[in-house]
Amino acid sequence: MEIAIAIILGCCALGAGTAMIAGIGPGIGEGNAVAAACEAIARQPEQKGSVTTTMLMGCAIAETTGLYALVIAILLLFVAPNIFINILLSAI
Repeated sequence: MEIAIAIILGCCALGAGTAMIAGIGPGIGEGNAVAAACEAIARQPEQKGSVTTTMLMGCAIAETTGLYALVIAILLLFVAPNIFINILLSAI
């Protein structure tokens, strides 16, 4: 029984770690967006307002991916183990 509970906890921790890998994508994407916006502003300074607005909207949308990954990781760490252990205990 203790081994089964340890496996459940370990798998939930591994899943949470794997989910947090998704935090890399928004970081890279936002960095590319800001770099492209800086280039666009350098080429056409009169369009600074519209470029900045578009960049901020894109960064906000890209950041939601990282936030979803964080929510999934928190659920895997704090909610899922209790659910899986209760299922295991009710099956016995």
